[in-house]
Amino acid sequence: MTKYVPTLRWTAAALIVVSITGLTTGETAAAPASLVAASSSSSQSSSSSHARTPDLNAVPDVIATDIQMPWGMAFLPGGDALITERQTSRILRIGPGHEPEPVRTIPDVYIPGGDGGLLGLDLSPRFARDKLVYVYYTAVGGESRIARFKLDSDEPLEVILAFTRGENHSGGRLKFGPDGMLYATVGDGRNPENAQDLTNLNGKILRVTPNGRPAPGNPFPHSPIWSYGHRNLEGLAWDAQGRMYASEFGEDAVDEINLIRPGRNYGWPMVEGTGDTDNGRLTNPLITFPTADAGPSGIAISGNTLYMAGLTGQRLYTMPLVKGRIGEPKVYFPGVYGRLRTVEIAPDGALWLTTSNHPRQPREGDDRVLRFPTR
Repeated sequence: MTKYVPTLRWTAAALIVVSITGLTTGETAAAPASLVAASSSSSQSSSSSHARTPDLNAVPDVIATDIQMPWGMAFLPGGDALITERQTSRILRIGPGHEPEPVRTIPDVYIPGGDGGLLGLDLSPRFARDKLVYVYYTAVGGESRIARFKLDSDEPLEVILAFTRGENHSGGRLKFGPDGMLYATVGDGRNPENAQDLTNLNGKILRVTPNGRPAPGNPFPHSPIWSYGHRNLEGLAWDAQGRMYASEFGEDAVDEINLIRPGRNYGWPMVEGTGDTDNGRLTNPLITFPTADAGPSGIAISGNTLYMAGLTGQRLYTMPLVKGRIGEPKVYFPGVYGRLRTVEIAPDGALWLTTSNHPRQPREGDDRVLRFPTR
């Protein structure tokens, strides 16, 4: 059962408000510094300041097997995690020493042949008190939705934001940032022109309150848009200084990691990868990868290292971070586990990694969730 919030449904009429604010394409409004470089006490699943780092040379613990395309992941108090299964609409509780436990099935999930389905997941920053779990999914009826529910409760799902989806390029990563606001990556819906249209939420990173409303300090008044000009993003993470990074699929040439700043235009579809910034109107990526070597999905940060899971490249990248810049990447596990979807840093500093080999070329035990302990 689903409870809807119709006043928060993002319709064409509601989008008109963006076009009359006086901001034209490329103009930005400064966000408060406290929102950009906030404390990193929340969003522990996307960044970590642990002194101990994951040991990628260790034999990993196998946390779960035979999962149907694990996608979103968030850690519960006590060490277990919740994960979404993209193609079954289920949310599972997983952890060392016990079998996966179904905790919820999300209704009305639309599972196309592309990259939609049940995608991102995160916990409320006040989870200890409110028990709220947030999910991102493509829905029947041509929508993408962000919704929430109380864990271990029979209360209906509450949709807090809904907007038009495309048949592909769904984005789908959902994370609470260090400022306590909820961020979502939205792909262009396989319509590249959406990415430059500020009256359309596709091809954007969104920033909303926990209730789904445009967050205070957003660069475009009355809009949830935080950045635009994106093709298809599946990874979000913050460093210890509150800087935000996102991974993005390219079209034919290169994939990207971008340093995300409010109101910036990241160039798609005019530019793929690094190119002419049109006198600063467009923002170039920090680093690019040949599309055959990456296919970037989830990213995570531990200390001064950024980790990126690769689908097409079937590898994990590690990259040093130095004051918002990225150093020389290193490659781990090329072809060893197949396609890699999600990487997260657990509260104890361990690295959890999911495979994504279903339905293409599953191996025995796929899909799996692996845990690499700290040194």
